[in-house]
Amino acid sequence: MGHDDEVKPKAVHHVSINVRDVAEAELFYTGQLGLVRRDDRPDFGFPGAWLDAGGQQVHLIQGELPAPVGQHFALQVDDIDAAIAELREQGITISDAMPVGTGRQAFLNDPSGNGIELHQT
Repeated sequence: MGHDDEVKPKAVHHVSINVRDVAEAELFYTGQLGLVRRDDRPDFGFPGAWLDAGGQQVHLIQGELPAPVGQHFALQVDDIDAAIAELREQGITISDAMPVGTGRQAFLNDPSGNGIELHQT
């Protein structure tokens, strides 16, 4: 069976994460991390929210949280040191920046405990 190159991803459209409380998570992601709430989420019959993160999206779903075994998603930032300082001023616990590949990364958790990486290239 040959590879016909029909699947050619252009980007990640969205990541979807489970949270304990959608309103609490939405306040965190919009208030502390600068994502923007979208108003085009259909009523799926369960609580959730769609948020813009630059050219991609983060979808919040109220539901059972998976066991934390390293899963996370990364938000790209222009100035990781400034982002870390701003979050710490707001009382948010975040790691120091550390080198990874040709960039730098730092880690924090949302109110539900989901892992988030800030990444600067």
